[in-house]
Amino acid sequence: MASTDINPFISSLTSQADTIRFEDTMAVIDGHYDFTSSAFKNGDQLNEAGQNSGSCKVFAFGQTHQLTVQQTLAMFGQHYRDVVATPQGTDHQNIRQFMQHGWDGILFSQQALKAK
Repeated sequence: MASTDINPFISSLTSQADTIRFEDTMAVIDGHYDFTSSAFKNGDQLNEAGQNSGSCKVFAFGQTHQLTVQQTLAMFGQHYRDVVATPQGTDHQNIRQFMQHGWDGILFSQQALKAK
């Protein structure tokens, strides 16, 4: 498992993006933040509170740390790599919507992460 320290993790999103695992992303976020389920809009995708919590955590962390679209997508690990490998697919809609709309498409109903 990768380090759960925030700064090395963020650095790895650029330097080792192809080795990031979604499980490691969740470990970093869960290790440093308390999560409150939040509804959020991602482009054309509306996610109710409690739905797609992993995506909610990734986007909230990305916003909090002012990550680029590419760094944020890297946090999805294999899920993002699967989407890139199947550009015509319909799975992983939050990733696909974020690839299209970027940060302009993200809107939370409330703050999802609070530092521990």
